[in-house]
Amino acid sequence: MGRRNNGIIEDDGMDADDYEYDEEFIENARGIKTFTCRWLPKGQPIKALVFICHGYAVECCVTMRGTGARLAQARYAVYGMDYEGHGRSLGLRGYIHSFDALVTDCDAYFTSVVAAAAKTAPAQPLPRFLLGESMGGAVALLLHRLRPTYWTGAVLVAPMCKITDEMKPHPAVIKILETIVRFIPTWKIVPTRNVIGAAYRTQAKRDEIRRNPYCYKSRPRLGTAHELLRASLRVESEVLTQVTLPFLVVHGGADRVTDPEVSRLLCREAPSTDKTLKLYPGMWHALTSGELPENIDLVFADIIAWLNHRLTVSNLNSAINTSTNPQSNGTSSNHNKKHEQLIHYVMHNIDHRNFNATALHKISSQID
Repeated sequence: MGRRNNGIIEDDGMDADDYEYDEEFIENARGIKTFTCRWLPKGQPIKALVFICHGYAVECCVTMRGTGARLAQARYAVYGMDYEGHGRSLGLRGYIHSFDALVTDCDAYFTSVVAAAAKTAPAQPLPRFLLGESMGGAVALLLHRLRPTYWTGAVLVAPMCKITDEMKPHPAVIKILETIVRFIPTWKIVPTRNVIGAAYRTQAKRDEIRRNPYCYKSRPRLGTAHELLRASLRVESEVLTQVTLPFLVVHGGADRVTDPEVSRLLCREAPSTDKTLKLYPGMWHALTSGELPENIDLVFADIIAWLNHRLTVSNLNSAINTSTNPQSNGTSSNHNKKHEQLIHYVMHNIDHRNFNATALHKISSQID
């Protein structure tokens, strides 16, 4: 279904009757007017909250609309924010003056949404997931490290954990740029290859990005390139070995923008006990928007299946903790044994059902 947004034809292939889309401007901590948007299931209960972290030079309301619409149709409430200098937020176009400030802005907005949602249902807070694409993958990982136990899980789409040698400027150029960044941080002088051509497989999506006035298409600004390099080095050296939340990584095997091997490294190095890597041979960088339609369908089927499974596990653990109180079971040993029995029974006999304490009490009585 298509709709027009300031002259841009949006065709996400989704039936808008299945979800509601809304927009709002807020102010960040520096008083900058910041664009936010959300896709909500229409007429159906919300399973969980998903927070989008978009990539460099793009935005949420057009580039990420397919992600928002598909997840909303799967009953997830999806929230996005254009970073300062990106999309419809104010600020110098394409300029990231501080990656730390960018992450802090996302943290402030995302946690405010979580707090507002908790007020409507304080007894049963909704699970909360991060979904980061490309540079947004680095943002999501840094948000996790900012609050290590806060997030239910994360989906990382071709995450920027390291800039590939193919896309990175020559070392001599990097050395010169690091020297002069203090004097001319906003200059658009960083030589790079054609990222749009390398990221988006379909010509239609390339044309849309080039037409989209909210996407930044000039050369990277010197200060932005410096911050991206710093962020990727920090993720590579400090964060990869500290990721403890459940996560799914999806990555195209033919990605020339972010390195699929670094996604493999993330899954090897991360201490998380719940981590999944899906590599798609022959697919490019923009898995959720710039691929062939059948490939996009496959990627979203995997993402939604993972979210549904994580939601089942999260709800199951919460309900079990409610239904198997150690005081009512006599001893801690009995409690732990019953906890294990319930998990085994449910995960092997029930396929991705929404659990609650009442249902678990019924199952619990069958196992006794």
